[in-house]
Amino acid sequence: MSTFDRLKSSKRIGFLILLATIVLIVLMFPKGESLESEVAISSIWIQDDLIASMPFEILKDPVEYEKEKNSVSQKVLPIFVKRSEQVIKTLDSLRNYNSFLKDIIDADIKSPSRNSYQNTILTEGAFQSFRKIRKRETQLSSRLDNSLIQIFNLSSEAIEKIYSNGLLNVPLDTINKDTVSLRDGKFQRIFLKSNFFDRSITVDYLNTQLAQSGIKDKELKSAIKEYISFFLVPDIYYSKELTEEAKVIARDKISGNRGIVNENERIVAKHDRITPEIKAKIDSYRIAKGAETGFWGTFAQNMGKLVHVILIFVLFVIYIHLFRKKIFNDNFKILLIAIIILFVSGQGFLVSQLNVKGPIEYLILVPVASMLITIMFDSRVGFYSTIVISLIIGALRGNDYALTVTSIVAGGLGAYTVRDIKNRNQIFRSFIFILIGYVASIIAFGLERFESYDQLLISSAFAASNSILSPALTFGLIIFIEKMFKITTDLTLLELSDFNSPALKELARSAPGTFTHSMTIGSMVESAAEVIGANPILARVGAYYHDIGKSANPTGFVENQVSDVNIHEKLEPTKSAELIIQHVKRGMELGEKYNLPKEIIDFIPMHHGTMVVTYFYEKAKELSGKENVNIKDFRYPGPKPNSKETALLMFADACESAVRAMVDPDPQKVENVINNLIKIRLDDGQLDDSPITLSDIKKVKESFLAILIGQTHKRIRYPKQDELESNLDEEAK
Repeated sequence: MSTFDRLKSSKRIGFLILLATIVLIVLMFPKGESLESEVAISSIWIQDDLIASMPFEILKDPVEYEKEKNSVSQKVLPIFVKRSEQVIKTLDSLRNYNSFLKDIIDADIKSPSRNSYQNTILTEGAFQSFRKIRKRETQLSSRLDNSLIQIFNLSSEAIEKIYSNGLLNVPLDTINKDTVSLRDGKFQRIFLKSNFFDRSITVDYLNTQLAQSGIKDKELKSAIKEYISFFLVPDIYYSKELTEEAKVIARDKISGNRGIVNENERIVAKHDRITPEIKAKIDSYRIAKGAETGFWGTFAQNMGKLVHVILIFVLFVIYIHLFRKKIFNDNFKILLIAIIILFVSGQGFLVSQLNVKGPIEYLILVPVASMLITIMFDSRVGFYSTIVISLIIGALRGNDYALTVTSIVAGGLGAYTVRDIKNRNQIFRSFIFILIGYVASIIAFGLERFESYDQLLISSAFAASNSILSPALTFGLIIFIEKMFKITTDLTLLELSDFNSPALKELARSAPGTFTHSMTIGSMVESAAEVIGANPILARVGAYYHDIGKSANPTGFVENQVSDVNIHEKLEPTKSAELIIQHVKRGMELGEKYNLPKEIIDFIPMHHGTMVVTYFYEKAKELSGKENVNIKDFRYPGPKPNSKETALLMFADACESAVRAMVDPDPQKVENVINNLIKIRLDDGQLDDSPITLSDIKKVKESFLAILIGQTHKRIRYPKQDELESNLDEEAK
């Protein structure tokens, strides 16, 4: 056995897949909370009075609580920090530089240099403006209104004025509040942001001051602004860290509860209607009980979750084991079902984690799982899977009975709509049935709870979104799953039944007799499969392709011989048998060439099983004697049929060929042929590996008899039938 086959059939791996699925689902359960049944607003409390066994806080609704914290956070003013030392530092730097600049200019006046300005912080234009003022001052030996000393004083006064208000390090228009909080040492006060300067306001202020100073020289004004701007460094800085810290503190100050229930206080009385306030108390009590449990309490609860999920799965596993052996013995199919269950369970978990005010639980795609499993396997497996998944979703939502029932109804209807799917477009008609299932359930439970029409409408809208999305997602996933897990669905089989498929077109062209024979057998096995509960589509498509190997050498088979010449008359029996048997091997090669599914390729060798090519075996014994003939040379390689469908094909292939060869078929003779051929195969042990029963065989005989008698019934001869059958051209001669 290959590694692939061992992985596919290993019971240990199958158990690990099941165990991993159960554990992952258990991990999705609500953490720490008591798993009492979920209550809905407007429903009636039918249990005994609920009395608090301990004091607990009434928690606010998570969504409203978050909104409240966000609101407080948004009200926090941006915090700025005043750096008082910056004012002193800047004014000291200005005074020191005034003396330095005066010396540089004096030196340049005495000994002019083109690049003297490079030793300063000024541009060449500003330097020359200051030099011009200093030179005039020196030449006149008197203080002028525009003397350099006055300019320095003007600069100092402007800087002191700006700092007296405060210079921000960010533009005022980026502050989204009218007021800010200013921290100066240990003190923090609130100011209007309009009290402060920023770079833009500073420029406007300097322009005003220079205009009032009487200075008319534009170059000198520009030089003064350049000089002042160099020394102006913001003394008030925005602190993102302090602002965020203040927001966190403000959020933390918001209480998460809106009251307290004392020990032994009644939470809700029997037959009381659940109001939003009562529901908040019940939910808070559930959380408090979960938080109260210690290690052993948590351990016991987790064990309860584990047993809970195991109980959900155990009946499903028993059903698969007893009635779907092919699934039970195929770990890849088990893995596929597990992945689908985990996919929907994961959705349920995510929905439970979202703090969204709305019935988003109706967006859990249970119908997708129902339809996928039904298409991949059958409607019963699909429906049982729907029940398992719906129970899990209900459990993840706090044992929500209403959601469980709603999911079963919608998912069950989804499975029903694709149970006999004929084409991929049919999937989209499932939308109507899924929507009906959801809406009917929503209305039923809504009326019980006295929900408003608006609430019913909102829930139905969410369900409608699910109903639209589910068929579309199913359609997309089918193709992926078919390729990934090598599963042949009825949709694939229906596509293969198209006579325009390459293999069937080649068979019809090169071996028309075999093609007609295959089509006839297809009708026979399809009808019989419906009677015994097998897969009619699989049986029919398998019959279409079972003899494609004959297209490699069509004249070697009597149904394709249009003349009276039979090539086997010139061959030894052993060679003839080899030629006949060869069509099985060649058919399997063609099946792989045309990428036929394994389920279809299996029909090619199994329709003969390990039967003997009787005609040539008997002929060989006549010619060479029984003792000189090895029966193995005349036996098909097998394997024997391992399903009802392949067993039906074995019966139909033999019966149709034998009845077609009858000279004068009548109902009794046809029935005898059917009985004898099936008995020969039973006695030869060809059905040892097939699940077909004697009861099934009886029904198959009746089905074959009705079809074959209908195909061989006598017809009324036309007038002048003999003339029509004769060669008129020869008679004319």
